[in-house]
Amino acid sequence: MTRRMMFSVAVAAVAGAVIFAAGAAVSAQEPKFPIRFTAFAVNLGSGPNAGSVDIVVERLSSDKEREGLIAAFVEKGQDGLLKALQKVKPRVGYMRLPTRVGYDLQYAYRFVNADGTIRVIIATDRKIGYQEASANPRTMDYPFTLIEMRLDKEGKGEGHLALATQIRRSKDGKTVELENYGIAPVALNEIKILK
Repeated sequence: MTRRMMFSVAVAAVAGAVIFAAGAAVSAQEPKFPIRFTAFAVNLGSGPNAGSVDIVVERLSSDKEREGLIAAFVEKGQDGLLKALQKVKPRVGYMRLPTRVGYDLQYAYRFVNADGTIRVIIATDRKIGYQEASANPRTMDYPFTLIEMRLDKEGKGEGHLALATQIRRSKDGKTVELENYGIAPVALNEIKILK
């Protein structure tokens, strides 16, 4: 079963946020890296389970990287975006999930709102094992992992984690659609920045 999430982001305005975020301008003040986030992840989609997630952002994506990803998506769709994302070097950070080996993150961008709240968008290619790749199931059509975090001025907040997501333009070409492979994205509760 899939759950479709539609975001009203005009394709021409995808430049406002590579994949699915439209937000305010980024603050000129750079944060100090690395930034270590911890969150309590709750997945109700495949039977209730929960655990701690660690996300480390070592750097933000540059404007040049961001523009390249936008161009790849606009010109070649999901496949073009995936190939461009996989070529991003060096990584922007890493993530560790309960019961899984940690893996690299390829895109991180933050939006600072006028009221001082922050929205962080993180993306990477989904790790696909040999067994899955050789069986070529429908899950292969969901090659992205996306994270959205909304933080208050103190660096605390909530968000969502979509482990297997498909990204495409709507049929009318005016919006970007995300479709999760699964019932719902994982809720990220009690996000905080570790000092």
